[in-house]
Amino acid sequence: MRILKAGALYFALVMAAGFVLGTIRVFWIVPHFGERAAELMETPLMAVVIVFAARWTVRSLAVPPATVARLGVGFTALVFLLIAEFTVALRLRGLTLHQYFANRDPVAGTVYAVMLGVFAIMPLFVARK
Repeated sequence: MRILKAGALYFALVMAAGFVLGTIRVFWIVPHFGERAAELMETPLMAVVIVFAARWTVRSLAVPPATVARLGVGFTALVFLLIAEFTVALRLRGLTLHQYFANRDPVAGTVYAVMLGVFAIMPLFVARK
């Protein structure tokens, strides 16, 4: 139960920051620099958010340093994130799953996929003694 709670918290922290940064990206950065550049500019900020959110979550909820527990937190959060991404993004934009992937920029989309992996494994690497 602790892993589920920690995964939900980790997801919520990163999702909230992503919502704020995504809003800034869409309304202020994309018009000046384009979609690809804007997404790539947001990536380092989200990386910092991921590190701090993972660290704060595992420390606050005293997640054991065991690999299974930490990866459980990360992959639980990843599942929540993918559900939110596909449910909200697809419904709001009226896209099918195929259209969603077809419309992704190959460079920014690849970086996003890598960041999803980083997001999933980060709890394993933070707050170790």
